[in-house]
Amino acid sequence: MENWIAKTARIGNDTKIGLNTIVENDVNIGNNCLIGHNVVIHKGSKIGDGVRIDDNSIIGKEPLYSPRSIFKAKKYEPAVIGNECLIGANVVIYVGCEIGNKNLIADLSTIRENVKIEDLNIVGRNVTIENFVKIGNRCKFETNVYITAYSEVGDYCFIAPCVATSNDNYMARDKERYKHFKGITIKTGGRIGTNATILPGKVIEEDGMVAAGSVVTKDVPKEKIVLGSPAKLFKKVDERQLLKNNLDKDV
Repeated sequence: MENWIAKTARIGNDTKIGLNTIVENDVNIGNNCLIGHNVVIHKGSKIGDGVRIDDNSIIGKEPLYSPRSIFKAKKYEPAVIGNECLIGANVVIYVGCEIGNKNLIADLSTIRENVKIEDLNIVGRNVTIENFVKIGNRCKFETNVYITAYSEVGDYCFIAPCVATSNDNYMARDKERYKHFKGITIKTGGRIGTNATILPGKVIEEDGMVAAGSVVTKDVPKEKIVLGSPAKLFKKVDERQLLKNNLDKDV
């Protein structure tokens, strides 16, 4: 097994590359990186310093489009990975992604095109983040989270395992749906419990909290907990749990 590294690719100092890895034209890999076996880095992708990419991962993948898809083929900017990121095995990061510094993207996760992720986030195992999503700083997405297209997540948000989000109230019927696609919004400090479902266009305000197993059909007020299916106001978030009282801790 041999690597294939394009002549126009730029590899930084002290960067190590595993076996059977492909680095295409105009890729730029920084210093002190560790690239695993069977990794594919597509043309033009930019990798910062101190980045680790584990086996079988793909950076800069072009999307596929069905004739039935609402998204159409277009030209995308290359993928960008910031400094000191850790990218697990079998991860797929598409073209047009901007990944900030010191992010962990765990095994089997997928980050679609036109996604922007800021710094110091944890994207857990088998998480899917669809296209046209913006994510702030210091968020945690735990195992099997699904973030739908056209969503926005602020800073210091927590999304527990198996949370599902949606953006189509028409459930793929009626052409009217094309006018109303809208993902969810989680504002700074918002939290969602295990196995909750958030319906299209709903907003979780600052420090709002969704209890485990809930189905959110209305916006979640600031600093309030909602519970149930459909979710209803339960009580205020405990003062000790508010983000403003935890910023000096590892949240």
